[in-house]
Amino acid sequence: MDRAAQQKRAMTLTDFLRVRFKGILDPIGKFLNGLGLTPNTMTVIGLVGNMVAAWFLAKGFIVVGGLIILLTAPIDAIDGTMARLRGQVSRYGAFLDSVADRYSELVVFAGLLYYFLQQQNFLACLLTFFAAAGSIMVSYTRARAEALSYNAKIGLMTRIERYLILVPMLLLNRPMIALWVLAILANFTAIQRVWSVRKQAYDANDVVRLEKNK
Repeated sequence: MDRAAQQKRAMTLTDFLRVRFKGILDPIGKFLNGLGLTPNTMTVIGLVGNMVAAWFLAKGFIVVGGLIILLTAPIDAIDGTMARLRGQVSRYGAFLDSVADRYSELVVFAGLLYYFLQQQNFLACLLTFFAAAGSIMVSYTRARAEALSYNAKIGLMTRIERYLILVPMLLLNRPMIALWVLAILANFTAIQRVWSVRKQAYDANDVVRLEKNK
Protein backbone atom coordinates (compact mmCIF):
# COMPACT_ATOMS: atom_id res chain seq x y z
CA MET A 1 0.00 0.00 0.00
CA ASP A 2 1.43 3.40 -1.00
CA ARG A 3 1.63 6.41 1.30
CA ALA A 4 -1.37 8.18 -0.21
CA ALA A 5 -3.57 5.15 0.45
CA GLN A 6 -2.26 4.87 4.00
CA GLN A 7 -3.08 8.51 4.68
CA LYS A 8 -6.58 8.04 3.27
CA ARG A 9 -7.27 5.03 5.51
CA ALA A 10 -5.81 6.52 8.69
CA MET A 11 -8.42 8.20 10.86
CA THR A 12 -7.95 9.85 14.21
CA LEU A 13 -10.64 10.11 16.88
CA THR A 14 -11.12 13.74 15.82
CA ASP A 15 -11.87 12.63 12.24
CA PHE A 16 -14.25 9.95 13.50
CA LEU A 17 -16.19 12.36 15.72
CA ARG A 18 -16.56 14.89 12.92
CA VAL A 19 -18.13 12.23 10.73
CA ARG A 20 -20.23 10.83 13.58
CA PHE A 21 -21.66 14.20 14.62
CA LYS A 22 -22.05 15.63 11.12
CA GLY A 23 -25.82 15.68 11.55
CA ILE A 24 -25.44 17.98 14.57
CA LEU A 25 -22.60 20.16 13.31
CA ASP A 26 -24.12 20.91 9.91
CA PRO A 27 -27.26 22.69 11.23
CA ILE A 28 -25.16 24.70 13.69
CA GLY A 29 -22.71 25.65 10.95
CA LYS A 30 -25.57 26.63 8.63
CA PHE A 31 -27.11 28.80 11.36
CA LEU A 32 -23.82 30.60 12.08
CA ASN A 33 -23.20 31.13 8.37
CA GLY A 34 -26.66 32.65 8.18
CA LEU A 35 -25.69 35.14 10.88
CA GLY A 36 -22.88 36.35 8.65
CA LEU A 37 -20.08 34.89 10.74
CA THR A 38 -17.10 33.49 8.86
CA PRO A 39 -15.14 30.31 9.68
CA ASN A 40 -12.02 32.37 10.39
CA THR A 41 -14.00 34.55 12.80
CA MET A 42 -15.09 31.43 14.68
CA THR A 43 -11.49 30.26 14.80
CA VAL A 44 -10.43 33.54 16.41
CA ILE A 45 -13.39 33.37 18.84
CA GLY A 46 -12.21 29.92 19.90
CA LEU A 47 -8.73 31.25 20.57
CA VAL A 48 -10.09 34.19 22.58
CA GLY A 49 -12.25 31.78 24.58
CA ASN A 50 -9.20 29.75 25.54
CA MET A 51 -7.36 32.94 26.50
CA VAL A 52 -10.22 33.81 28.85
CA ALA A 53 -10.08 30.29 30.28
CA ALA A 54 -6.33 30.65 30.79
CA TRP A 55 -6.89 33.85 32.78
CA PHE A 56 -9.24 32.06 35.16
CA LEU A 57 -6.79 29.16 35.48
CA ALA A 58 -3.97 31.57 36.28
CA LYS A 59 -6.11 33.12 39.03
CA GLY A 60 -6.81 29.71 40.55
CA PHE A 61 -10.40 29.34 39.30
CA ILE A 62 -9.65 25.89 37.91
CA VAL A 63 -13.23 24.67 37.55
CA VAL A 64 -14.37 27.87 35.84
CA GLY A 65 -11.44 27.67 33.44
CA GLY A 66 -12.31 24.06 32.63
CA LEU A 67 -15.94 24.98 31.99
CA ILE A 68 -14.94 27.75 29.55
CA ILE A 69 -12.63 25.35 27.69
CA LEU A 70 -15.49 22.83 27.52
CA LEU A 71 -17.79 25.45 26.00
CA THR A 72 -15.10 26.65 23.59
CA ALA A 73 -13.94 23.23 22.37
CA PRO A 74 -16.76 22.58 19.83
CA ILE A 75 -15.69 25.66 17.85
CA ASP A 76 -12.74 23.64 16.56
CA ALA A 77 -15.19 21.44 14.65
CA ILE A 78 -17.74 24.12 13.79
CA ASP A 79 -15.35 26.42 11.89
CA GLY A 80 -14.39 23.61 9.53
CA THR A 81 -18.04 22.67 9.07
CA MET A 82 -18.92 26.29 8.24
CA ALA A 83 -16.16 26.45 5.62
CA ARG A 84 -17.34 23.21 4.03
CA LEU A 85 -20.96 24.35 3.88
CA ARG A 86 -19.89 27.63 2.29
CA GLY A 87 -17.79 25.78 -0.26
CA GLN A 88 -14.91 27.97 0.85
CA VAL A 89 -12.45 25.48 2.31
CA SER A 90 -9.06 27.12 1.87
CA ARG A 91 -5.46 26.36 2.68
CA TYR A 92 -5.21 29.63 4.60
CA GLY A 93 -8.24 28.71 6.70
CA ALA A 94 -6.69 25.34 7.52
CA PHE A 95 -3.40 27.05 8.34
CA LEU A 96 -5.08 29.62 10.60
CA ASP A 97 -7.05 26.87 12.34
CA SER A 98 -3.89 24.87 13.08
CA VAL A 99 -2.02 27.91 14.38
CA ALA A 100 -4.98 28.93 16.57
CA ASP A 101 -5.20 25.39 17.94
CA ARG A 102 -1.55 25.42 18.99
CA TYR A 103 -1.85 28.84 20.62
CA SER A 104 -5.05 27.75 22.36
CA GLU A 105 -3.27 24.81 23.94
CA LEU A 106 -0.21 26.81 24.88
CA VAL A 107 -2.16 29.64 26.48
CA VAL A 108 -4.11 27.15 28.64
CA PHE A 109 -0.87 25.57 29.82
CA ALA A 110 0.54 29.05 30.41
CA GLY A 111 -2.39 29.80 32.70
CA LEU A 112 -1.75 26.64 34.68
CA LEU A 113 1.97 27.35 34.78
CA TYR A 114 1.38 30.83 36.21
CA TYR A 115 -0.97 29.44 38.84
CA PHE A 116 1.50 26.76 39.95
CA LEU A 117 4.35 29.26 40.02
CA GLN A 118 2.31 31.36 42.43
CA GLN A 119 1.76 28.23 44.52
CA GLN A 120 5.50 27.46 44.33
CA ASN A 121 4.58 23.97 43.17
CA PHE A 122 7.66 23.26 41.10
CA LEU A 123 6.72 19.66 40.30
CA ALA A 124 3.46 20.90 38.78
CA CYS A 125 5.40 23.53 36.81
CA LEU A 126 7.67 20.84 35.41
CA LEU A 127 4.73 18.63 34.49
CA THR A 128 3.00 21.57 32.82
CA PHE A 129 6.08 22.20 30.70
CA PHE A 130 6.36 18.57 29.57
CA ALA A 131 2.61 18.35 28.96
CA ALA A 132 2.78 21.47 26.77
CA ALA A 133 5.89 20.27 24.96
CA GLY A 134 4.39 16.85 24.29
CA SER A 135 1.12 18.32 23.07
CA ILE A 136 2.85 20.60 20.59
CA MET A 137 5.21 17.87 19.40
CA VAL A 138 2.31 15.50 18.71
CA SER A 139 0.89 18.07 16.31
CA TYR A 140 4.26 19.11 14.89
CA THR A 141 5.40 15.56 14.09
CA ARG A 142 2.21 14.93 12.12
CA ALA A 143 2.43 18.24 10.25
CA ARG A 144 6.09 17.77 9.39
CA ALA A 145 5.57 14.13 8.38
CA GLU A 146 2.66 14.95 6.08
CA ALA A 147 4.67 17.78 4.52
CA LEU A 148 7.15 15.06 3.52
CA SER A 149 4.35 12.74 2.29
CA TYR A 150 4.48 10.38 5.26
CA ASN A 151 1.56 9.29 7.42
CA ALA A 152 1.75 10.18 11.13
CA LYS A 153 -1.82 9.92 12.44
CA ILE A 154 -0.99 7.12 14.85
CA GLY A 155 -0.86 7.45 18.63
CA LEU A 156 -3.24 7.91 21.52
CA MET A 157 -2.91 11.57 22.48
CA THR A 158 -4.31 13.50 19.54
CA ARG A 159 -5.90 16.86 20.32
CA ILE A 160 -9.37 15.53 21.16
CA GLU A 161 -7.92 12.89 23.49
CA ARG A 162 -5.86 15.56 25.23
CA TYR A 163 -9.02 17.59 25.80
CA LEU A 164 -10.84 14.49 27.05
CA ILE A 165 -8.13 14.14 29.69
CA LEU A 166 -7.62 17.82 30.56
CA VAL A 167 -11.16 19.19 30.71
CA PRO A 168 -12.74 16.60 33.04
CA MET A 169 -9.81 16.87 35.44
CA LEU A 170 -10.12 20.66 35.48
CA LEU A 171 -13.85 20.38 36.15
CA LEU A 172 -13.05 18.04 39.04
CA ASN A 173 -10.30 20.43 40.21
CA ARG A 174 -7.67 17.74 39.73
CA PRO A 175 -5.30 19.35 37.22
CA MET A 176 -2.28 17.38 38.46
CA ILE A 177 -3.81 14.12 37.27
CA ALA A 178 -4.26 15.54 33.79
CA LEU A 179 -0.73 16.92 33.75
CA TRP A 180 0.82 13.58 34.73
CA VAL A 181 -1.11 11.78 32.00
CA LEU A 182 -0.36 14.37 29.32
CA ALA A 183 3.30 14.79 30.27
CA ILE A 184 3.85 11.07 29.79
CA LEU A 185 1.45 9.99 27.06
CA ALA A 186 1.68 13.07 24.81
CA ASN A 187 5.44 12.73 24.57
CA PHE A 188 5.09 8.98 24.07
CA THR A 189 2.72 9.66 21.17
CA ALA A 190 5.21 12.07 19.59
CA ILE A 191 7.94 9.43 19.85
CA GLN A 192 5.54 6.87 18.33
CA ARG A 193 5.09 9.13 15.34
CA VAL A 194 8.82 9.66 14.93
CA TRP A 195 9.34 5.89 14.99
CA SER A 196 6.49 5.33 12.52
CA VAL A 197 7.93 7.86 10.05
CA ARG A 198 11.38 6.28 10.45
CA LYS A 199 9.90 2.89 9.53
CA GLN A 200 8.07 4.33 6.53
CA ALA A 201 11.25 6.03 5.36
CA TYR A 202 13.25 2.79 5.54
CA ASP A 203 10.45 0.78 3.93
CA ALA A 204 10.41 3.24 1.04
CA ASN A 205 14.21 3.23 0.86
CA ASP A 206 14.17 7.02 1.31
CA VAL A 207 17.03 6.85 3.79
CA VAL A 208 19.10 4.65 1.50
CA ARG A 209 18.57 7.01 -1.46
CA LEU A 210 19.47 10.02 0.64
CA GLU A 211 22.71 8.41 1.84
CA LYS A 212 23.64 7.47 -1.72
CA ASN A 213 23.14 11.03 -2.89
CA LYS A 214 25.55 12.44 -0.31
